[in-house]
Amino acid sequence: MAKLEALQKQIEALRAAIPELRGVLIASTEGLPVAHSIAGGADPARVAAMADRIAAMAAACVNLGKRVSESLSVGGLVEISVTGAEGQIFMYAAGAKGVLAVIAPKGGNAGLIHLEARGVAKEVGDLF
Repeated sequence: MAKLEALQKQIEALRAAIPELRGVLIASTEGLPVAHSIAGGADPARVAAMADRIAAMAAACVNLGKRVSESLSVGGLVEISVTGAEGQIFMYAAGAKGVLAVIAPKGGNAGLIHLEARGVAKEVGDLF
């Protein structure tokens, strides 16, 4: 199985475990989308543009989080979460070169998301 197919299977498994997710994206730490499943309608160009933006922002957040973690000597970065009025995004370091972003609706079960996504982030890191 090719790496891209294996990454897509990880995304599908996470979406199956938590169906209410708005999106799941795997990106490089350079901010390039690698694989994703994002709710955004039937327009593929719109979904691709969303994936590009999410990948860039998630990578920037994780890279900054890594610098903060190192500067404060709290150990390697594991995850970052951002909660807004209408939803949440959880970003996980996936090895040295990957980022996993999970977008949840308002009131999403953060415990379940962490439980499932941490394992996926480890698998993604191993695949990178």
